[in-house]
Amino acid sequence: MMKLTRRAFIATAAGAAVFAPRRAFAAFPERPVTIIVPYAAGGAGDMITRLISTAMEKKLGQPIVIDARGGGGGMIGAKAVASAAPDGHTLMMGATNNFVINQFMFPKTSFDPLTEFAPITRVAVVPSVMYMNPSVPVKTLGEFVAHAKANPGKLSYSSPSVGTTPHLAVERLKQLTDIELVHVPYRGAPPAMQALITNDVQLYLAGWGVGRAFVQSGKAKALAVAADQRLPNVPDVPTASESGVPGYVAENWWGLAAPKNTPQEAIDALHEAVKAALADEAVARKLGELGFLPGGETPAQFAKAAKAEAEIWRETVARGKLAVD
Repeated sequence: MMKLTRRAFIATAAGAAVFAPRRAFAAFPERPVTIIVPYAAGGAGDMITRLISTAMEKKLGQPIVIDARGGGGGMIGAKAVASAAPDGHTLMMGATNNFVINQFMFPKTSFDPLTEFAPITRVAVVPSVMYMNPSVPVKTLGEFVAHAKANPGKLSYSSPSVGTTPHLAVERLKQLTDIELVHVPYRGAPPAMQALITNDVQLYLAGWGVGRAFVQSGKAKALAVAADQRLPNVPDVPTASESGVPGYVAENWWGLAAPKNTPQEAIDALHEAVKAALADEAVARKLGELGFLPGGETPAQFAKAAKAEAEIWRETVARGKLAVD
């Protein structure tokens, strides 16, 4: 029997490894995939996840388990995903703040989402509709700003939690218009909207799907949409720029991510599953009805966009001295 030199042995082993079956992710996913939404059930993230889950299940061949885990401005759910096994079976459907705001709002947590997660894709962009309680005696956003200036500190606004996009978006509005509004945080989107309906607060920013029924019933008024263009399904609601606040854009988006070090095979499979879901006609139609714009960008594009947006929110938090110790 011929003896192999050490160099020849290594070369032979390496060659065998090339042709060896890649068992680890050949069958991904091997069990149900859990998507943690770090907010209370019933909000935009929960709706989006439920909307795409059926189509994702068809593509992946495994059930999708949705786990609404609110609290801590989304930090509790986010940390649960970050500490999960990096095998692609535990994911986060996070909002803008989970990726590009919380590290500036809560600096002492020493938790940087841009390094703790492996981005998959942004699933949906949610232009913020500015909802007002009908008791406020104004008709436009410009009039609301004027009314707020005439009544400093007497009007309030709600948010799903401290550090969420609806919170920071109104802080940007305050910085742009020099008005005083009192922030009242709640635990999730449903109670934040309910506070507007009962006039405990006078302003709330959320997607069209969250407040549509209340506007249609007359319990809330849609002042403006904080986007570059009017929503296709809500053409009667003007943009913030058209309503007296030029250049004001406040979009919340929802992105899917896995723990860092998740193998690329899993990331790619999940990205393809999301793209397939967004291409489904029924899903696309429902997204439009809710006022959501579909995502689907590549993991690399998602990472690049998030890094750029993080700088905008860093400046907003610093200027408003909003960081929580």
